[in-house]
Amino acid sequence: MQMQDIEQICISFIHLSTHLLPLLSPFPLLHTSSSMAYEGILLGMGNPLLDISAVVDEDFLQKYDIKLNNAILAEDKHKSMYEEMTNKYNVEYIAGGATQNSIKVAQWILQVPGATSYIGCIGKDKFGEEMKKNSKLAGVNVQYYEDENTPTGTCAVCVVGGERSLIANLAAANCYKVDHLKRPENWALVEKAKYFYIAGFFLTVSPDSIQLVAEHAAANNKVFTMNLSAPFICEFFKDAQEKVLPYMDFVFGNETEARTFSKVHGWETDNVEEIAIKISQWPKASGTHKRITVITQGADPVCVAEDGKVKLFPVILLPKEKLVDTNGAGDAFVGGFLSQLVQEKPIEECVRAGTYAANVIIQRSGCTYPEKPDFH
Repeated sequence: MQMQDIEQICISFIHLSTHLLPLLSPFPLLHTSSSMAYEGILLGMGNPLLDISAVVDEDFLQKYDIKLNNAILAEDKHKSMYEEMTNKYNVEYIAGGATQNSIKVAQWILQVPGATSYIGCIGKDKFGEEMKKNSKLAGVNVQYYEDENTPTGTCAVCVVGGERSLIANLAAANCYKVDHLKRPENWALVEKAKYFYIAGFFLTVSPDSIQLVAEHAAANNKVFTMNLSAPFICEFFKDAQEKVLPYMDFVFGNETEARTFSKVHGWETDNVEEIAIKISQWPKASGTHKRITVITQGADPVCVAEDGKVKLFPVILLPKEKLVDTNGAGDAFVGGFLSQLVQEKPIEECVRAGTYAANVIIQRSGCTYPEKPDFH
């Protein structure tokens, strides 16, 4: 065989491989050279918290006046509960915080290192180092503001019968400053991103930072998304939430938060579908993107409102015996949803990825996941 014949065969094989490899990969779009386009595509900002998670008993909930399936900020009466949890129960430490959870899940499904970035405030301490290590291992490009004087924030995750309650002691997470966001190296992340996600909890910390990113997204034809996050955000941070709502292209939430939002705004309806439509029709700051509302309802279908209509999507039902805990289920849903949104997939695919991610997370302790996703 002539040398030029061998060269021709090699060239033909390379051409064939280039066309076949994307088809053989479980993530065809992302394992080609186009994966470069996904670097830094999604940016999250929020309250990084170290979850202190434990299965507790009813007496513990009553002692600290904790309601199941709720998310609150720690008050003075909760101060001693963190130490009691670690002394009395078998606790796990997991890097968390609502936005950080969602970003990590999106990163996990995308499987492209550095596709996601995250900004928030931690303390310069052991828990902060754990947080950095954990997030970098997850492939997220984290740019934490490190506070010298305040410890890293923690969140007590109290699990009873698979249901969870969250009591957040923000600590350093509460110290985030907009000046950190404005630093050239951090603002570069904002400019690089095409999609933004911020949980409503960050409204309690740095509404200025949220506004800055929201206005940037509107001015540059980017997609800005937020979460209602908790009933107390809708009630006690109503003004801050209303100020940024016109910039939201996607609004996420669960049925309890949606009903609280309705009550606070005097809509006199408990119907989740009606509420979702009303939120989607709230005036917008930019007409580039329409607003879509996505409301999860536990085991009931996901409600998606756009263009004055509602679509319902069933979730993956899980036998009760397989449920470990629901902590992070809503965050995981958003992460899964965003992983497809940044690929410009249809809403049906975004919801499918969201329900897949939530289903994986509720079968494990905390917002954790296996090494590789099994989502196709």
